[in-house]
Amino acid sequence: MLIHSASQLLTLAGGPRRGNQPVDLGIIEDGAVLFSGDRIIAVGASRDLLARYPDEERFDARGRVVMPGLIDPHTHLVWAGDRAAEFEARLQGRTYMEIMAAGGGINATVHATRKASIEELYAQTLERALAMFRNGTTTAEAKTGYGLEFHAEIAQLEVLLRLDAAGPLEVAPTFMAAHAIPPEYKGRETAYTRQVSGQMLPDLKDWWTQHHPHRPLPFVDVFCENNAFDLAQTREILISARQLGFPLKAHVDEFENLGAAALAVELEAVSIEHAVKTSPAELKALGASDTVVVSLPCTPFGLADPQYTPARDLLAAGGTLAIATDLNPGTAWCENMQFVIALACRYLKITPAQAVAAATINAARAIRRDHLVGSIEPGKQADLLVLSVSDYRHLAYRFGGNLVQKVIKKGKLFQFE
Repeated sequence: MLIHSASQLLTLAGGPRRGNQPVDLGIIEDGAVLFSGDRIIAVGASRDLLARYPDEERFDARGRVVMPGLIDPHTHLVWAGDRAAEFEARLQGRTYMEIMAAGGGINATVHATRKASIEELYAQTLERALAMFRNGTTTAEAKTGYGLEFHAEIAQLEVLLRLDAAGPLEVAPTFMAAHAIPPEYKGRETAYTRQVSGQMLPDLKDWWTQHHPHRPLPFVDVFCENNAFDLAQTREILISARQLGFPLKAHVDEFENLGAAALAVELEAVSIEHAVKTSPAELKALGASDTVVVSLPCTPFGLADPQYTPARDLLAAGGTLAIATDLNPGTAWCENMQFVIALACRYLKITPAQAVAAATINAARAIRRDHLVGSIEPGKQADLLVLSVSDYRHLAYRFGGNLVQKVIKKGKLFQFE
């Protein structure tokens, strides 16, 4: 199919954007893109491609924006139940960490997720995945971490892999048994750390190799925070994961700075997530590294917390910024990356172009898929959006709605008008 007459074709060609220079989105005015099967064949001006490919099936974009599918590089997509009561408690003055220390928070979702059958878990997760897709997210990272026991964690992985196989949302899985200390290990945090590093991760490697030998290994993530895993425990788990060949991620500096950003750089993690309280020295180290910083503006917004990722300081240091929903039942039940773009411009103080890059090509780098998705270039996967507007800046200017009219995923057209 040849999509033509786009007011702005946002190609994002040339790889991830880093640093604080003005972002070039690779815009082709009156642009066109040709794809065949699930791959992009040609990109250029409508006049040129219409002349070169006169016999191709055509789709007239009618002066609207065409851009890469959005990529959500940090979600907790698979869980059961909800935590609406905790939201009300926070409105009455209790903090997230107080609720978590009292047995709520992540452990409340762990209880509900462990109780749910695979079919119940899949049905609830599918509903959220389809909402993401309708709002323009074509690829998403998704973590386990609401099982906190090997078989329950594997059940979450199985849901995510089944979801990925069914489509249309493409899923990059992450194993996060180190999301919290499970209630049965309260007071025995070191024992649980050893359980994750010494038994769960080797067992995961064996299970994955046996059942999914042709897929790359999943990411391994750790929540380094007070009342979760301290710096030494985080180091132990991440080093064990790296020795087994798993790519690394880390939740860091959401509430307290414990030094995990520096650890992530040292261990060459693919990304760090949250990064609200990251120190100036660590931001400088991140700026000189290949570790992507994934900011999650929905989370402080959901907590009514005034502090956000110091994105401009990171970019000034030369770093790579991505943005994500942090879709989860406790702090950020949001399936809409368009809303994340709007939040990022307002609270991270970045430009619409920087936000779009952070939600496409940079987000693809944060899940090691920038060779495949995140931009509109020949040879890449045909994951495209047709918006209802003629100027991409409306993604930042407007909020609360859905500007996506059509989604093309792996060359297949989905329409939501």
